Amino acid sequence: MRKLFLSSFLLILLWNFSYAQELSNTEKQLVDLIDKNYSETVALLEETVNINSGTLNLEGVREVGRVFEREFAKIGFKTEWIQLPDSLKRAGHFVASRTGNTGKKLFFIGHLDTVFEKDMPFYPFTMVDEQTAKGQGVNDMKGGNVMIFATLKALHEMGLLEDRTITVYFNGDEENAGHPSHVSRADFIERAKQHDYALGYETAQGFNIATVARRGASTWVLKTEGKQVHSSGVFKEHAGFGAIYEAARILNSFREELLGEQYLTFNPGQIIGGSDIKYNADTGEGEALGKTNIVAREALVTGDLRFLGEEQKEAAREKMRKIVAENLNQTKAEITFQDGIPSMVPTQGNYALVEKLSEVSQAMGFGKVEAGDPGSRGGGDISYIGEYLDCIDGIGASGTGAHSPAETINMKEFPDLIKRSTVFVYRLLD
Repeated sequence: MRKLFLSSFLLILLWNFSYAQELSNTEKQLVDLIDKNYSETVALLEETVNINSGTLNLEGVREVGRVFEREFAKIGFKTEWIQLPDSLKRAGHFVASRTGNTGKKLFFIGHLDTVFEKDMPFYPFTMVDEQTAKGQGVNDMKGGNVMIFATLKALHEMGLLEDRTITVYFNGDEENAGHPSHVSRADFIERAKQHDYALGYETAQGFNIATVARRGASTWVLKTEGKQVHSSGVFKEHAGFGAIYEAARILNSFREELLGEQYLTFNPGQIIGGSDIKYNADTGEGEALGKTNIVAREALVTGDLRFLGEEQKEAAREKMRKIVAENLNQTKAEITFQDGIPSMVPTQGNYALVEKLSEVSQAMGFGKVEAGDPGSRGGGDISYIGEYLDCIDGIGASGTGAHSPAETINMKEFPDLIKRSTVFVYRLLD
């Protein structure tokens, strides 16, 4: 039994050794630099996690931006802050850049904000054990931001960024984008178009999975009206069905007629109904007045629609409009749609980037990387630029519990993810 164990152990060593030989001397030096700088990397992660930067905490978002401004300036990047119109009520975006005339042009994507607003309980960076740390936004996505910096720092220290074009774009409102999005993402989109590849460091779904597609997200609002009469007359010709029954008919028809289409989901997140209703679209708060002996006069439902590709989105909307138009007796209904985040459609160029990452991963002894299910991820900032250049996402920090007080980062995988990222970027630059 001991001989069998030793044989297996030697095979593993030989396997890893053979892959290690596939790294160039420069790549091996880059890997060593990640280890050398790792304590500073973790310190930067802790510093940024311990700043509350909920989307609506504008000063907190800017403070995290100032931390990265300090760090990127040290490694030769030009830094700037992109202001947004006051009407959007958002902090703005951080950009660090270098320009050159050699190699491929890379566009790195992160975001400074989290879902944890200033009035929520604070959860600082804390080591749970040797393999796990927790804290607000530790993997979504301050861990990814730090990975981007650590990657570029190592490349800079070896002089590998000279005469290169690189843009790092950390949005300040990814978790709750300012509306209209064509204003809040205008600069982001225009800069991305000037590059060859976009690299998104959102949370990894797994060490050996990368994202080639993200579903888009839009919202819808359904309003129904009925005839307010005594409830004893409900269903009769003169009284009809009322606003709530009409809303229920429509929602159930959505479920029956659209359910099962690959990549498509449609969720009613809120419903209000009665003789009189009030709704605040900014806060999501609603009020309803009604009685059991009154047929409801009005109802409102808000929901989202998630899709892969504009064709699927428009087809689903058309089906929903037709359902809404088939009113019950003595009722009216209307539905309106608002675009949110577009979808990032899987392309051959995106899959090619996964292949390149997989080659690096195997060369380092980390195993093959595969593309994740195109329907497994929701919208993200990279989705705004997916039609303009080849993209890969989900190559950031790994962890669990994103958007919850239990959010964690896998500190065992973190250094290996940074090393793989660094060699991957190095190969993409040429």
